[in-house]
Amino acid sequence: MTDTIRFEIDGRTVEAAPGETIWTVAKREGIEIPHLCHRPEPGYRPDGNCRACMVQVEGERALAASCIRKPSEGMKVSVAGDRPSRARELVFELLVSDQPARETSHDPTSQFWHWADQVGVAQSRFPEREQWQPDTSHPAMAVNLDACIHCNLCVRACREVQVNDVIGLAHRGHDAKVVFDFDDPMGESTCVACGECVQACPTGALMESALLDEQQTRTEWPDTQVESVCPFCGVGCQVTYNVKDDRIISVDGRNGPSNEQRLCVKGRFGTDYSRHPHRLQVPMIRRADAPKRGDDKVDPANPWTHFREASWEEALEVAAGGLQRIRDRDGSGALAGFGSAKGTNEEAYLFQKTVRVAFGTNNVDHCTRLCHASSVAALMENLGSGGVSAPFNAASDAECIIVIGARPTENHPVAASYLKQAAKNGAKLIVMDPRYQVQLGRYAWRNVQFKPGQDVALLNAMLHTIFAEGLEDTQYIQAHADGVEALREKVKDFPPKEMAELVGVDAQTIKECARAYATSNASIIFWGMGVSQHVHGTDNSRSLINLALSTGQIGRKGTGLHPLRGQNNVQGASDAGMIPMVFPDYKPVTNADFKQQFEDYWGTELDGQKGLTVVEIVNAAHDGEIKGMYVMGENPAMSDPDQTHARAALAKLEHLVVQEIFLTETAFHADVVLPASAQQEKTGTYTNTNRQVQLGRPAISLPGEARQDWWITHEIARRMGHDFGFAQVREVYAEMAGIMPSLANITWDRLEREGSVTYPCPAPDHPGEPIVFSEGFPTPSGRGGMKPVDITPPAELPDQDYPLVLTTGRQLEHWHTGAMTRRARVLDHLEPEAIVSMHPREIGKRGWRAGQRVRVTTRRGSIALVLRADREVPSGMIFIPFAYAEAAANVLTNPQIDPDGKIPEFKFCAARIELDKEKQAAE
Repeated sequence: MTDTIRFEIDGRTVEAAPGETIWTVAKREGIEIPHLCHRPEPGYRPDGNCRACMVQVEGERALAASCIRKPSEGMKVSVAGDRPSRARELVFELLVSDQPARETSHDPTSQFWHWADQVGVAQSRFPEREQWQPDTSHPAMAVNLDACIHCNLCVRACREVQVNDVIGLAHRGHDAKVVFDFDDPMGESTCVACGECVQACPTGALMESALLDEQQTRTEWPDTQVESVCPFCGVGCQVTYNVKDDRIISVDGRNGPSNEQRLCVKGRFGTDYSRHPHRLQVPMIRRADAPKRGDDKVDPANPWTHFREASWEEALEVAAGGLQRIRDRDGSGALAGFGSAKGTNEEAYLFQKTVRVAFGTNNVDHCTRLCHASSVAALMENLGSGGVSAPFNAASDAECIIVIGARPTENHPVAASYLKQAAKNGAKLIVMDPRYQVQLGRYAWRNVQFKPGQDVALLNAMLHTIFAEGLEDTQYIQAHADGVEALREKVKDFPPKEMAELVGVDAQTIKECARAYATSNASIIFWGMGVSQHVHGTDNSRSLINLALSTGQIGRKGTGLHPLRGQNNVQGASDAGMIPMVFPDYKPVTNADFKQQFEDYWGTELDGQKGLTVVEIVNAAHDGEIKGMYVMGENPAMSDPDQTHARAALAKLEHLVVQEIFLTETAFHADVVLPASAQQEKTGTYTNTNRQVQLGRPAISLPGEARQDWWITHEIARRMGHDFGFAQVREVYAEMAGIMPSLANITWDRLEREGSVTYPCPAPDHPGEPIVFSEGFPTPSGRGGMKPVDITPPAELPDQDYPLVLTTGRQLEHWHTGAMTRRARVLDHLEPEAIVSMHPREIGKRGWRAGQRVRVTTRRGSIALVLRADREVPSGMIFIPFAYAEAAANVLTNPQIDPDGKIPEFKFCAARIELDKEKQAAE
């Protein structure tokens, strides 16, 4: 007996798997059936409303929509027969009557016109319908409903795939139309500009504005298409770059394992930064007559005033020569390097190798120190691995999902779509955050707003409930985890009733959340920088690990621990060893065996002492201990806490080399600026938050004399006496794979062929293990560890002079320090100026109004911003995004660090806010 179903299509015997439709089988067999409302990509259910895919089933009176009709054994289907062919012709003739004439249509190459050609319909005998007026209110997308055929794809894209619930169908019959919210103009609606509707639309009724002229007719078509990966967050969406005349004209989502065609506003509409006029195109050296670093100011009209152009030969000689001079005179400890999580794995590996071999020091770090260092510290300590235990897609298999200290709808929108889908399908979504979450919270079973800085108290109260009510998984603990008795004893001090006031959450809610998590068949935890960016960030992460281990919610389908990575390659850069205390694959530099292993592999002597972290390097530069730095694609003048201090430290350096695509705030302090490659211009691998190693390919050429990042780093090492002998990127990858067990069975050729492989990968033909720790942990004992933690208060509390809590973070439209996104036209149009968010009730109490200029001050500095009313921000708190150089949030933030993760406390410091009378008067 077999599970397959045998039937006939146009006399040919075919087989269908259970659940397959006639359309799916026909496509697999190479039989084309027209379709408009059907989109076979993941996430789209068949709808059967356009009737373009009608077929005849023998013995049945009515025609069937092949996209929803499933075959049965022995069924005989006619696709090319007279009756279904005439029916399809009539359908297309009716639809053509409602379309603009093809020569003036919005997209004459659309899917609709393709199938109209296939069916043989160009004209219609039926009268035209009244034409809708175009809606061009959105900076990225144009709405032309005169081409709409009511296929419902945009509605499904918005409601069911991205789960944003903005698009709907209003009115009835002849007057039916697609609407945004309550029939608002698209640009005034709650649309988050993911562009899923544009990608789904088969007619051109929804299109990228950049492809249209003033008459709303398409004028741009790609010459080539290049498959690559998105340059922004850690989700690692696969993309197709549509390229014309060496520029990217549009971006489509590909069916990658982490995005399944989906993109967000940044990935779809934010790539034009690579052709911005500010791109660095020639090497530059600081002029001899330029003011002392730190005394000069950036002139926005001409930021290159203090530099002169140089040849690559001169620039590299000055760059490498200055670094070598400092090493020869002051020793290797006087040098340091900041790498980038925006670059490739190969660039990260080569950069850390250059610092360790050519500089002779472990003073190498990158932005993981500023985002998830405390998470990695806790995971390494207790589980033996810093990677996620399950991908975010595992949310679809979970019964309970906790999202704490993360705002994925803003920072990881594609990942958020999976969480929202899971909640709509019945999973209990628990959202925990000091700022109330509206977008994700709409789908939450419990939307828990707790007091900032009280993460440990909340999580320990949940653990108290679990142990007090006997909800721990004793069998799992006995087999896989240590430390339960000490943890059980510690959390006795945290009964929910006593913690309620401290945490700001009632005891019953705490208990309900604990029970839901512990008793679910599969529970998973996601967290972000709201957990990690505290002086107690490692303790926060330890508490989450305690929850998972005490209940056995790890190592199985739908379970696990997942710190959502912020930058596109922060996982890969960390794996590659761009961390001061570990070699690649997290091998401690202080371990003599590992040190010997890398010395033998690299053929050199290495430093066996831990290097300095980001904040420690900046402090050492300020104190005159670090005299020379090499910075690749990082912007500490914007990203470091207490920015005034950080910029003063950069100004004190004797020699600063910066490798960048723009003259960033850090590059402006440099002695040598080396023009580098944007993501769309390079070949290399990236590892996303799911541990998926993916290949990125170049779509456009380098501008001017800009060079590949790996080549620049290789040249600096060579000119410092260490020629690594690489001629191309794949050779760097081969060396990485030879020393990093995590890359076992993931070859360059395989990535070129398959595009993405998850590590660990047990065999050359295995797709990789998405779920890890099912048989234990990579610790010496093979067991995980639970570690009791106590409450550690924030390093700086509000007082009479600074009565508010300031927290910082990202916006949906802007990413990291804004160097890229603020040079992207659409993104900067959507969020063009620095703002500070405050609850409208708090604004009203002060007699202020949204839109006024205010000044926010902390003990470290003061900045002026525009006041924004935001109901998500609780009373007593203000929120500032950190992407705006003209009002840099990190001027204000507290540089106090977590003792274990060495991460600064970006999420909590004391502040005050007042009207900026000078700005108000000037305006």
